[in-house]
Amino acid sequence: MPPTARTVSDVIRVRYDSLTRAEKQLADSLLENYPVSGLGSITVIAENARVSTPTVARMVQKLGYKGYPEFQSHLHHELEATISNPIAKHDRWASNAPGTHILNRFADAITANLRDTLSDLDTTTFEGAAALLRDRNRGIYFVGGRITGALAEYFFTHMQVIRPKTTLISTNSSSWPQHVLNMSAGDVLVIFDIRRYEQEMATLAEAARANGVVIILLTDVWASPVAKHAQHTFKVRIEAPSAWDSSVITLFVVEALIEAVQSATWEETRERMNSLEGLFERTMLFRRPGRQSRPD
Repeated sequence: MPPTARTVSDVIRVRYDSLTRAEKQLADSLLENYPVSGLGSITVIAENARVSTPTVARMVQKLGYKGYPEFQSHLHHELEATISNPIAKHDRWASNAPGTHILNRFADAITANLRDTLSDLDTTTFEGAAALLRDRNRGIYFVGGRITGALAEYFFTHMQVIRPKTTLISTNSSSWPQHVLNMSAGDVLVIFDIRRYEQEMATLAEAARANGVVIILLTDVWASPVAKHAQHTFKVRIEAPSAWDSSVITLFVVEALIEAVQSATWEETRERMNSLEGLFERTMLFRRPGRQSRPD
């Protein structure tokens, strides 16, 4: 059986090299419009991929599923998970909640999320993303959605200290065309998009990619539609015993990227930090012991 922590698309990609030519053709067809492409009958799936139905049956079993019904059942569960609203998520957790304190339930869930995310996280992806982010010849843009916009702003605030040419894009999609207009080939767009994926994100990603912009995506295990446009994708575990998805592991990845960029460019970063601290001192932004506040 495929590991339960992996999506069907993960299993296909892991075992892709072991597939026959016809099976690879089928796999490509399934991944093209995933997961919807796998929700039809076995005959329809075969016709869409231009392979035989026995090819579909063989590949499904090669992936570790008992048969096509089990394979399709996994796809249905994934689709249901990606469109679940907060009420549905709360009710699902509430019905299965163990009789322990909420702090323990959260700790167990977050620990499992971290373990599973790290086990699947490709260090090549991490290093590639960090290299893009520390390249000062590239402009870096950050954008998130209704909830993840806060993560995008957090990432931007730190990167703005570390390096120049950083821009935070508003969550209001009406401002996006102007930002795309200013993007140059080779610039980097960091997108946060988790389930109930926001429709405009894929449009933004497609437009930016057409301009030669490199996209880094932070998403969940089911993967935002933006993934088809991204050069580097971080698929993070977000499940929690709550009506809301957890951002803890996404923030973990963000902070690790911040440190990777900062440590690799420390001499330049230290100069910027020193200059910034001088500006903070001049504006008396932070309170210091023994220093009186400005009079009103």
